[in-house]
Amino acid sequence: MDLQNTSLTGLRQLLDSRSISAPELADAYLDRIRTVDDTLLSYITVTPEEARAQAQKAQARIDAGSAAPLTGIPLAIKDNLCTDGVRTTCSSRMLEDFVPPYDATAVEKLKAQDFVMLGKASMDEFAMGGSNQTSAFAKTRNPYDTSCVPGGSSGGSAAAVSAGLCAAALGSDTGGSIRQPAAFCGVTGLKPTYGRVSRYGLVAFASSLDQIGPIAHSARDCGILLSAIAGQDPRDATSAAQPVPDFNEKVGKSLKGMKIALPKEFYGDAVDDEVKEAVLAAAKTYASMGAELVDCSISTLKYAVAAYYLIASAEAASNLSRFDGIKYGLRGEGKTFDQMIRDSRSRGFGDEVKRRILLGNYALSSGYYDAYYRKALALKQEFIQEYDRIFQTADIILTPTAPTVAYPIGQQDQDPVKMYTADICTVTVNIASLPAISTPCGYNKAGMPIGMSLIGRRFDEATLIQAADAFEQGFTVIPAKPEGGAAK
Repeated sequence: MDLQNTSLTGLRQLLDSRSISAPELADAYLDRIRTVDDTLLSYITVTPEEARAQAQKAQARIDAGSAAPLTGIPLAIKDNLCTDGVRTTCSSRMLEDFVPPYDATAVEKLKAQDFVMLGKASMDEFAMGGSNQTSAFAKTRNPYDTSCVPGGSSGGSAAAVSAGLCAAALGSDTGGSIRQPAAFCGVTGLKPTYGRVSRYGLVAFASSLDQIGPIAHSARDCGILLSAIAGQDPRDATSAAQPVPDFNEKVGKSLKGMKIALPKEFYGDAVDDEVKEAVLAAAKTYASMGAELVDCSISTLKYAVAAYYLIASAEAASNLSRFDGIKYGLRGEGKTFDQMIRDSRSRGFGDEVKRRILLGNYALSSGYYDAYYRKALALKQEFIQEYDRIFQTADIILTPTAPTVAYPIGQQDQDPVKMYTADICTVTVNIASLPAISTPCGYNKAGMPIGMSLIGRRFDEATLIQAADAFEQGFTVIPAKPEGGAAK
């Protein structure tokens, strides 16, 4: 069975037609994990017992003729989403032994459909990073070339989907953490509108930016998964009181007359030529479908990375203050209260997390709050207004997902600022609370995937899925070859 290319719809048909049973499908994925994941390290925790028990329950539902879209479908869950009775580490020593007594709302909704959880996918520690190499437990590798990073922070989820180690996965996106690894690993990732999916049970990084979303083989699959997890939640005051539509309702409809904006700042010298050429070629493909290309500008883009890291780091410093080894996290040693906390946080947090806590506390400190943090919040309003202006004359916006393809492991370890600036193509979406989807649009000379992003109006994920699907129908995906270690 070709686990790397079978869609959620295809798996649904196989299960409902009894061509394969839910337990057999779960075992097929578990076997592939055993075969491939020692090389990729996409999972921190694999849950075969839970998966088989859930598969048996799903099969009973299928046999009763009451299957939901995700009944019996094997998925991976990013390890910052709480799972009742299953370890949730956030890839950090601080939470190495944390076993939640409850499920995140998104996981709860998947369980209501009797999905099958294969395990918890690796990530950058507390979702802080763009390479998946800040993980304390499993530094995931790219399925297309295991000498390269898979992207981050949802690198484990993206690599697992790309390598056929799950049918689809949940990730979280604070500044591109679904879209960038999806681009690096040659799959599709959707960052929903802020508030579309409840954040209850998501271990917070930056509360005003975090959003849970799907990573899958296609835009249609992302729509199926988003339909399952979206909706208002009384346990999350930031979840939006918006109806949950059929996110695939526009799939297959003509793009004739759709206006697609291309902001010139996203196609500058900072973007590799091969990436730029692939995305602009995709724009021409859209034009051949009847879409109208519109030139535009986002003049404030040069401030995006600085504004994002000030806001995100300030919120991270606040959110992570609770991890002191007493209320939460690794228990420190010492004769005094201060010594215990210092030891807990020194040993529990990795370098990148410590760096962002320091930056965030600095930005929030007396004398610097107005100079930095308040100005970053003012820029947030500027970005919202810039996007509103573009959407007055365009339906969606097309940009590269990342300035480069996946880079070699270790290349940026000693230069965190270079890694931060690589987020230039993704962070404004989170700052402005917009939805965006990344899908493959080409490959460079070395065979590494190139991703393009479509950005839409708030709560208009259906149009993004429509446009991404239209492109995907004419694009041939070159599957990764993780068993060989690299694509050839």
